[in-house]
Amino acid sequence: MPKHSTIPTIPTIPTIPTFADAYSYSLDAWQRSVLFLDVMRQRGAQYEEHRTQTAPNVLEFEAQLVRDGRTLARPVNYALVSIVPPDGVAIDPSKRPFVVVDPRAGHGPGIGGFKADSEIGVAMKAGHPCYFIGFLPDPVPGQTIEDIALAEAMFLETVIARHPDADGKPCVIGNCQAGWAVMIVAALRPELFGPIIIAGAPLSYWAGVKGQNPMRYSGGLLGGSWLTALTGDLGAGVFDGAWLVQNFENQNPANTLWTKQYNLYSKIDTEAARYLGFERWWGGHVTLNAEEMQFIVDELFVGNKLAAGEIRTSDGTAIDLRNIRSPIVVFCSKGDNITPPQQALDWILDLYDSVDEIRAYGQTIVYTIHETVGHLGIFVSAGVARKEHDEFASNIDLIDVLPPGLYEAVLTPAAGVDEGRELLSGEWLMRCEARTLEDIRALGGNDIEDERRFAAAAKLSEVNLALYRTYLQPAVKAAVTPPVAEAMRSMHPLRLQYALFGPDNPFMAWTAALAEQVRQNREPAALNNPFIAWQEALSQQVVDGLDAWRRMTEYVSEQTFHTVYGAPALQAALGVDAAHAPRKAAKSLLHQELVDARIADLRARMAEGGTCEGLARALIFVGMARGGADERGFEAVRRLRRAHPDAKQLDLATFKAVLREQYFMLLIDEDAALAALPNLLPEAIEERRTAFTALREVLDASGALTGLAAERLQRVAAMFRLDSEPPVAINAGKAVRNRAAS
Repeated sequence: MPKHSTIPTIPTIPTIPTFADAYSYSLDAWQRSVLFLDVMRQRGAQYEEHRTQTAPNVLEFEAQLVRDGRTLARPVNYALVSIVPPDGVAIDPSKRPFVVVDPRAGHGPGIGGFKADSEIGVAMKAGHPCYFIGFLPDPVPGQTIEDIALAEAMFLETVIARHPDADGKPCVIGNCQAGWAVMIVAALRPELFGPIIIAGAPLSYWAGVKGQNPMRYSGGLLGGSWLTALTGDLGAGVFDGAWLVQNFENQNPANTLWTKQYNLYSKIDTEAARYLGFERWWGGHVTLNAEEMQFIVDELFVGNKLAAGEIRTSDGTAIDLRNIRSPIVVFCSKGDNITPPQQALDWILDLYDSVDEIRAYGQTIVYTIHETVGHLGIFVSAGVARKEHDEFASNIDLIDVLPPGLYEAVLTPAAGVDEGRELLSGEWLMRCEARTLEDIRALGGNDIEDERRFAAAAKLSEVNLALYRTYLQPAVKAAVTPPVAEAMRSMHPLRLQYALFGPDNPFMAWTAALAEQVRQNREPAALNNPFIAWQEALSQQVVDGLDAWRRMTEYVSEQTFHTVYGAPALQAALGVDAAHAPRKAAKSLLHQELVDARIADLRARMAEGGTCEGLARALIFVGMARGGADERGFEAVRRLRRAHPDAKQLDLATFKAVLREQYFMLLIDEDAALAALPNLLPEAIEERRTAFTALREVLDASGALTGLAAERLQRVAAMFRLDSEPPVAINAGKAVRNRAAS
């Protein structure tokens, strides 16, 4: 059989099935069926209980209400809660708080704290106070996306006021759809944010690779956002989030229609608790105001306006992501079919023409790409939490002080690290390596023809929406009353699948008692039973068939989109010019003037400062040759601060400002910055020797210097004027490290 064939083969049966095998399997299959139905009954009861709660969530941790968004001047259904640390977890009040913002994408809140090993869990383990921004199932009538952004800004003000002694502004995590919401707030109120982590968050909705992840074509294939308006009108001004959940499920019919249920059935003795735990969140459908959903689809999904700076607030303020001053950490995965890496990262290409332009705006962007984890795994996988999220939480201060630029966070097992192993706190070593825009482009993306197709789809969406609002919307609104809308929501297929097996179904009443008898007399079939092998083979054939159907529909949808919206006649009719260039965010002449003024100011102050500025300049000059930084060097700086009382006066914000200023001086005029370096160093030889030893301590922490970095260190050593003293040993800094550690 050819290697590329996907036709499944039935596993080899070691023996001919016997009557005993058939009896054992039949009994096992019947018992599993009863237990499966009982889990469905429990799922339905769980759904009803969750649905009737005022503030349902799936947080693993105890939470205390801090601020209720319904009490604000512009009320919203959001709330800020403080997470109570579990027993055995110590919180350091000097560490910056973490604030997790959950996505409102059809499901209820809590996914960021769904398990002990979660974003919230790993942040508390690292000693950070934690907060959570969640929401109620139903929106406040009239609330808008802008109202929510203003509320989240007020929540952050509250968190900052509660932690006046924290060494840095809050680290804010935005999951999935909360990612773009957090970025909008950060662009409007940059002073409220420490580092921002956006996980699985789509910011460039048009981006992608041909032949993969065709969800981005959905808006165009449906004729644009008029269906969103129709759905909102059929809900009497309320958009049912179950439709969003159904969109997610449609991306993987094999899992939705078969694998999820079969996995429960085949592992019914061990899988029930995990299944019910996940379904508690997956089935917690929420609603949005029709106006909220229309904004999301028009401005983001179809319009793709965020990265281009084309969204404006009600007072006319443009939302420009280049206004963000905090480091931005982007976590995405190649296995994510909802937010592939292109949608998570290509906003960088929309905003900037080069890494130098990123630096000119003073932005630090760090990204990391997982190879396999799926969209939900980014938030719920314990393995991801213990690796990526754990490293981000443990090293958030390192990310905060990185010089402006574009970096990739590379994680390597700590077990393979020899030098500086004592400086690592976890099982992984995080290194931030410098990257260019070409590294982002290498992931694949749209060409000019694709951009024109999506531009045509956006134009057609506007036309269809205008036609709907003119000719159909008045009649639909007149026909649909709130009771009718509520009845239609209750009949949604996703809601029905819970209700049909719930406590209101009298035919499920017998399940609990029979299931208890089955558990007491459970007789699972042996794993080597030949009927089990046939069952697995049949299941694989079903999965392969559904996967083949998915691939076929994806291919057809992509080809249809390209054919329809690639037609020159349609593009011309919609006003899309054949010379249409990729949409880019507009450049600001004022910004360039500010940059020029800043450069002139830095040139004038290159000889100003003292030992702190001199060490920072020397450290950056040598470190730039390495093309990045890892956590060992930053931990060495921390320990030196603890070992030297005078250094403790330099808080993290000041340290960050010094590093950035010295970095820019080296970028502007390296020769002039180095020529001025000796003037920043102390006159006393002992003080210079101590300063140089500290410099070596930090540099050696990340491994021995080689190549250009070693050459640069020799140049710096000459500037310290230590020639008359014995040469500094390669590992002289280890003594300082050991003293600091003790």
